[in-house]
Amino acid sequence: MDQVCPSTPCPVPANQRPLEEYRQLCASWFFTWPAEVPHGLIRPLALCWLVSFPLCLLIASGSWPLRHNPPRLVLAAAVSAVLPAVFLLLRQWLGWNYVLRRLRSERVEYEESGWYDGQVWEKPLAWRQQDLLVASHEVRPVLARLELVLAVAIALILLGTGLCQAL
Repeated sequence: MDQVCPSTPCPVPANQRPLEEYRQLCASWFFTWPAEVPHGLIRPLALCWLVSFPLCLLIASGSWPLRHNPPRLVLAAAVSAVLPAVFLLLRQWLGWNYVLRRLRSERVEYEESGWYDGQVWEKPLAWRQQDLLVASHEVRPVLARLELVLAVAIALILLGTGLCQAL
């Protein structure tokens, strides 16, 4: 990031700069799922659902009414197995949204040595432009993908819950 405007001294520690936080997010195994197209997000979420389904089936079988209605039991387990995937999606959305807000901001909030000495630094124009480019062309598409998959997961939960009630 210092290459953008080397004449401007930056008091923000390197690991707290928005562009560096973006790079750290991209290097993270968990947060790269939505950035990898096309199967980067679907494969881990499907695996999460497959792992959660037997546990949800076991838990749902403890219900007396569900135990005597196998289709409803399987459907309830399938719907509830989507919840862990939704929590993973929410965590990813929060991380990417945090980086987006930091990249779009005109100021950088940072800590020099601990939580008690927060400072604010105004980004120079060159830094702002670079951060806005990264935010709009790299981070925003990832967030849009996450929001789409999150909406589909919530729709599946609502549809499955309605179907379960209809049975």
